[in-house]
Amino acid sequence: MAKVLLLAASGLARETLESIRQTGDHQVLGILDDNAALHGTSVNGVPVLGGLDLAVRRSEQLLLCAGKGASRAAIARRLDLPEERYATHASVHAVLGSTVAVGAGSIILAGTVATSDVRIGRHVVLMPRVVLTHDDVLGDYATLAAGATLAGTVHVGAEAYLGTNSTVRENLSIGRGAVLGMAAALIANLPAGQTWAGNPARLLGTGNAGPHPAPHTEKLLNACLKEATR
Repeated sequence: MAKVLLLAASGLARETLESIRQTGDHQVLGILDDNAALHGTSVNGVPVLGGLDLAVRRSEQLLLCAGKGASRAAIARRLDLPEERYATHASVHAVLGSTVAVGAGSIILAGTVATSDVRIGRHVVLMPRVVLTHDDVLGDYATLAAGATLAGTVHVGAEAYLGTNSTVRENLSIGRGAVLGMAAALIANLPAGQTWAGNPARLLGTGNAGPHPAPHTEKLLNACLKEATR
């Protein structure tokens, strides 16, 4: 049983901890977080040992548990550790086909199904009940919230976020850092860095550098961004 540390004392860390306890594939020895107020406390019975940089001086495998893909990527760049330092966790209640490939550091929670010839990148997070069908490809640090469903041959870019119960039609691409909102139905390619929501999904905004959303869509945009950074 591999010994691991969880990096970031987040909601995702608590969910991952419970999944590991059910699955029994790792032993979680501690959590690392830069919030000094948490040091010396515990999260669901696991001690917070210190800041993130402590990972460099320890030998355990690691799981990045920041909820936002860009935050996981930033931690990985900061630590600059070899790929073999990262564990991979798939819940005992996930169903992964024999031709599914999973990259280092990825976290796959209960109820997830990946069928055939799916490629899951490094440090990807799949929340409960995600469905990936044939030939889907997920870029590094992508995050799929609970119930997200991809039809076949969908390409999801690095650090993209797909909201709860969103659906994506076959043969589409979602660009790097894009956000697809809760319960959105995507029927066209989603460009990098853009935020789309609705049924069918449509452009809401492009972050700090893009146009402001119309007043009637601002509430929906804020909800999408809040979910993406939880």
